[in-house]
Amino acid sequence: MSKMTKYQLDHFERKVKRHFDPLIEEQELLVKQFRTEATKRIVSKLAKKMGADKILDAFKKAEAQLEKIRQDAKTFFVKKAKTESKKEKLSYNFTEKDETISLKDCEEQLRDWAKELVDREIRRRPEGLQLKQLEDVKTKAIDTVMESGSSDELIKALDLCTKKIGITWIVDTSKIKQLEAQ
Repeated sequence: MSKMTKYQLDHFERKVKRHFDPLIEEQELLVKQFRTEATKRIVSKLAKKMGADKILDAFKKAEAQLEKIRQDAKTFFVKKAKTESKKEKLSYNFTEKDETISLKDCEEQLRDWAKELVDREIRRRPEGLQLKQLEDVKTKAIDTVMESGSSDELIKALDLCTKKIGITWIVDTSKIKQLEAQ
């Protein structure tokens, strides 16, 4: 029984990834979809529960008033800058981000907290459990690749490991029809 070469190990590792990555990506998409929907639902409930809804409403009103004042100020200064020299000196920048907290910052913080709650919930849902199982079996399969002694031994171990999730490592090619030459 000869030891496997680096190329054989790389081949088996790539093959494990080729089998598992699509399944894991599909499950991650399901989890992301659930996370997005659940986060949208929970943000307003979380804000209300924490009492942040009153602050957000006050923020919305204040920012709307502030935006109107900014527009009025911009209009005022643009109209007053009638001469060319005044227009050139008009350097008031309304788009510059200041370091104060905005409504967007508050909403983003609530979304982050809601995502954290949703992520905890997802781990208990079937989608999260399925994703964890796929990742665990993939890790086990890669460990098996790195720890095995021969390719025959490895193929049997991988087949045993992956059968749990419906992947057959040893493909029966006897049922494939022979192509006829024309």
